Amino acid sequence: MTESNRIEYKQELTDSLEKEAIAFLNYHDGGVIYIGIDKHGKTVGVSDADAMQLAIKDRLKNNIQPSALGLFDVILESRDQLPVIKLIFASGTEKPYYLRNFGMSEKGCYIRIGSAAEPMPLRMIEELFARRTRNSLARIRSPRQDLSFAQLRIYYDEAGYALNDKFAANLELLTEDGAYNYAAYLLADQNGNSVQVAKYAGTDRVDLVESNEYGYCCLVKTCKAVLDRLADQENRIITRITPRERLERPLWDKVALREAVINAIIHNDYNAELVPKFEVFADRLEITSAGSVSPGGEQDDFFAGYSIPRNKTLMRVFKDLGMVEYLGSGMPRILKVYPREAFSFATHFVRASFPMSAQALALESSKDQPQPESRLESRLESRLESALAAKLLLLLRRGPAGKASLAQALGHRSVSGELHKQVKRLHSMRLIEMTLPEKPSSRLQQYRLTEAGQSLIALPNQDT
Repeated sequence: MTESNRIEYKQELTDSLEKEAIAFLNYHDGGVIYIGIDKHGKTVGVSDADAMQLAIKDRLKNNIQPSALGLFDVILESRDQLPVIKLIFASGTEKPYYLRNFGMSEKGCYIRIGSAAEPMPLRMIEELFARRTRNSLARIRSPRQDLSFAQLRIYYDEAGYALNDKFAANLELLTEDGAYNYAAYLLADQNGNSVQVAKYAGTDRVDLVESNEYGYCCLVKTCKAVLDRLADQENRIITRITPRERLERPLWDKVALREAVINAIIHNDYNAELVPKFEVFADRLEITSAGSVSPGGEQDDFFAGYSIPRNKTLMRVFKDLGMVEYLGSGMPRILKVYPREAFSFATHFVRASFPMSAQALALESSKDQPQPESRLESRLESRLESALAAKLLLLLRRGPAGKASLAQALGHRSVSGELHKQVKRLHSMRLIEMTLPEKPSSRLQQYRLTEAGQSLIALPNQDT
């Protein structure tokens, strides 16, 4: 383990923390700082990790400008059985970031060069400031100022946090002049924002079966409603019970689907007054969000999981509520299941297209065409040369049973000699086995199918 342009090791918490953090915020890829690992990559651990995490959050919140809230995560990890603190930084949208006490100067601004944080040249500071994003959600005034946040308060209460009277300022829901900004508008109880979920009968957009809008309320509530619709209703789980096992396959991977939905809602470009769209086709799910990702390095950053958060205020709220684990975690989870080719990029949109699981569809197809019981019984009778033996195997497919129970299920008054004979025969063929082999004469003795018996029943019908 060595330091790099994206990784910094610190044996202990020092006064240079803010400088290293600023360098990563100003760097195009962001980066990671580990505290409790020395410069040679050896784990030394930290003491009083909880207090250190609180101190780090407080320093990053109060000593860096513009606000870095929503652009970093503080995570406690275990390495070599020792506690280590991991700080993840995204590349910021309001560069240059600087030390509050030194302002936008060479003493206040830093940039990551190789494995070091270097002072930023004055010319670079001026160029970055000139290009600074002016249309972030935090800077756009809300079209309404009569906003209420009862829903948001409920979600924070459920997450174990209480929003005080200064929550709007603490969550950066105000413009510089103290008015509600557009992020506040999206998180308010009532707004004009909605998300469309459409369902089509075929593989194109010709035959629309259903179209619903979710929204006009707190964006968190909208996100949960879309997740409920797609994850619980559309992502049905195909189940089939075979003689050997219970098979279950969802149409789409649950974790990847959740991450893709949340990513589309958090990172959508609401400045353009466009909203995410979710479309269910007969063979796939398409998720489209507004925004642009340039070819080349920016797309590589996108797939690596450390692209610039478009809406850091929304990211912070969703992180507070436990809907996002940490910065950059969503895309790697999606790519574990779906390839990069599942994503396409247009001038103003990003689209993810997830095909239905081939395994689930195959399972559903086989489930829809079960082998008739009579045909199965006829096949077994032909193979075993005994109608009674075939019936016994099919009865034992339901579960273990004793001879008396088998006779009763067959409609016999008692256990006949022929039933004794066929049970003994099936046992000798190793198609069934005793549940109490050490007590063959026990009155509690039952019989069950062996793997060979299950396989015989599951064999395809050669006559069809």
